[in-house]
Amino acid sequence: MTKASLTTPSSRLTAFRQVLDEHQIDAWWIASSDPHCSEYLPDHWNAREWLSGFDGSVGTLVITQDSAGLWVDSRYWDQAERQLAGSGIKLMKLTPGNLGAAMTWLAESLSPGQTVGLDPHVTPWSIARHLQEVLDDKGISIRAEKDLLDDVWCTRPALPCSRLYTHERRYLDETPADRLARIRGEMTAQQADFHLISSLDDIAWITQLRGSDVAYNPLFLSHLLIDHQQATLFTRLDRVDEEQRDFLRQNGIHVTDYGEWLSGVMSLSSGKRALMDPNKVSLATRQAVPENIHVVEGHQPSSLLKGQKSGQDIHHIRTVMQQDGVALCQAFSWLEDQLQHGKTVTEWDVDQALVSARSTYNDFISRSFGTMCGFNANSAQPHYQPSETSHALIEGNGLLLIDSGAHYQGGTTDITRMIAIGQPTAEQRRDVTLVLKGVIALTRAKFPRGLPSPFLDPLARAPLWAEGRNYGHGTGHGVGYFLNVHEGPQSIAWYTPPTPSTAMQPGMVTSIEPGHYRPGEWGARLENLVATHVCESDSGESFLEFETLTLCPIDTRCLSLDLLDDSEISWLNRYHSEVRERLSSSVNGKARDWLLERTVAINTR
Repeated sequence: MTKASLTTPSSRLTAFRQVLDEHQIDAWWIASSDPHCSEYLPDHWNAREWLSGFDGSVGTLVITQDSAGLWVDSRYWDQAERQLAGSGIKLMKLTPGNLGAAMTWLAESLSPGQTVGLDPHVTPWSIARHLQEVLDDKGISIRAEKDLLDDVWCTRPALPCSRLYTHERRYLDETPADRLARIRGEMTAQQADFHLISSLDDIAWITQLRGSDVAYNPLFLSHLLIDHQQATLFTRLDRVDEEQRDFLRQNGIHVTDYGEWLSGVMSLSSGKRALMDPNKVSLATRQAVPENIHVVEGHQPSSLLKGQKSGQDIHHIRTVMQQDGVALCQAFSWLEDQLQHGKTVTEWDVDQALVSARSTYNDFISRSFGTMCGFNANSAQPHYQPSETSHALIEGNGLLLIDSGAHYQGGTTDITRMIAIGQPTAEQRRDVTLVLKGVIALTRAKFPRGLPSPFLDPLARAPLWAEGRNYGHGTGHGVGYFLNVHEGPQSIAWYTPPTPSTAMQPGMVTSIEPGHYRPGEWGARLENLVATHVCESDSGESFLEFETLTLCPIDTRCLSLDLLDDSEISWLNRYHSEVRERLSSSVNGKARDWLLERTVAINTR
């Protein structure tokens, strides 16, 4: 079998097994990751997708000589089942709280004395360590030396090298030097001489540079090494122009080549202490640290620092939410006008209308993720995305789920709305209403400062749980400031370990997005972004509350209003009143008419 003939997942799997046999390796572990422990990957590191044909954003592929499995959570079960057909790879349904299932399966599938291989450059140190612990109990060893995919992946894309640009100063209230000073303060507290950073969003936040090496993420491939005197940025030298070099130099950052990262780690001064987050550096980086360096394992300081937006950041995000809301009014009113006049509209058309409306703003950069726009059965797949060649018509009766977002220089947006198409059924409206009740319950919550974010999850699920329903994804994730649409350290999901690093703090921007899905029929999800603020407490204890940032009507035609109590209806009326007040002066024509109609107050009983 020639490399050129590897056009299907099954043929690629066969060829890769031959490579494993030649290297006397019995199994291979492939997680969705890269040298930066990223969620979204440049094509060069999409090995799991190339081997399996599954193109969802998250999944773990494990290959042995006689079997193979792909572990994905419920967001991707339908998608993976379709894309794995005929590949020889079995769909393994990953359930919340059982994230080690692939490791357990591997340990049970092999015999003592056998060997598991993995690429240390793209495997997070924490994952490799956990896998080793599981396999050690069975007498199974790990070989983490090189990427064997190069032996069969002859069409592997090159590493990206996008143009760098600067986060505009008018949107910032501190310099890279200021941010480095804060990080060094945390290093001092942990008695660390060095700090090794590979996560791209942290590096972009610190340097205030942006790129487009990863789809929908304003990031560039890089590593950062910080000591108490200077910082060294490892990235492609030909992408950094003289103006950017001067900017970095003025802020105490030296630039060297991306390919020198591991040798730079190997040359750390002996007897020193290096701070590393096991979840955010690769195994190869850990392997490169000299034996005489003491490794301080700790949560990466910049994760919390960038997670807590300043008052000025929140001000800019509010402005961005206002302009994003205007764009949504324009796109949604266009959609309804087209349908009312009998025009043909597809899910892909809606995505294009959203991009067109948002791109009228000068500081618009791109989508913040691939738009999820699904009608009826497609909406039951939580991460379904239409494309130019694969999409459905929007016609008849039912529900249209639209989850979209954008990057602007002034902030990042993420919103989900349900749109009534024709006449939704009573059961469809009941599902949307239960989801809205969850949004309202969590939005209105007040809670102690420092509460681990997973503890908030049941508030949004309670209305669904009361009827024996649930959803397989988390309720909320952090959102970056013109950075990743998914960022930590907070995660509102009951199955996330409630560690001190997940604590809710002032200035965090978080999504609230409960849902409910009926495979093959329809799905329901609503999402707003909220900012966390300190609120008054009679006890004197520090409490937090949420400010809703997202500005867009919630389609009451999708609701069963009799399921809402008076306080919930009052919340919805207040929200719509604010949406109308904040947006009405910036829209006109059909978009204004649509806004006014969709924000009419509901009478309380």
